[in-house]
Amino acid sequence: MNIIIGKIKYLIMNKSKHIIKKILEMKSIAVVGISPKPERPSHFVSLYMAQNGYDITPVNPGHKSILEKDCFSSLNDIKHKVDIVNIFRRSEFVLPIIKESISIGAKAIWLQDGVICEEGKKLAKDNRVLFIMNDCLLRRHKEYYG
Repeated sequence: MNIIIGKIKYLIMNKSKHIIKKILEMKSIAVVGISPKPERPSHFVSLYMAQNGYDITPVNPGHKSILEKDCFSSLNDIKHKVDIVNIFRRSEFVLPIIKESISIGAKAIWLQDGVICEEGKKLAKDNRVLFIMNDCLLRRHKEYYG
């Protein structure tokens, strides 16, 4: 029994690593819930990703500009292609954002540490959108690219 459980864990970990690697190869990230405050994870994760070659699109209806980039009120307001939607919102608010991500044609949805949405995971899978939840994009980027 322990051997079977070990193999299952190994397969799940390898699948997650494959998904993360595919996501990290994409370059356009819309960040929903980004804060203009440098001490907030949404800000410093986005700044790090921008400094490492990713095109960041801030999404926060309360601001006109973050990280010296135009800020959008919603994903639907963005006119250019978005590969990844990185979500910094509490779990109870993410399902509509996941639906909007799918509707704009995002290839991947990433829910940051502590953000979980099982229904959103199923929706993403049903729509062939890569999906990661309860994980940090910055941490994974550093793990893969140092």
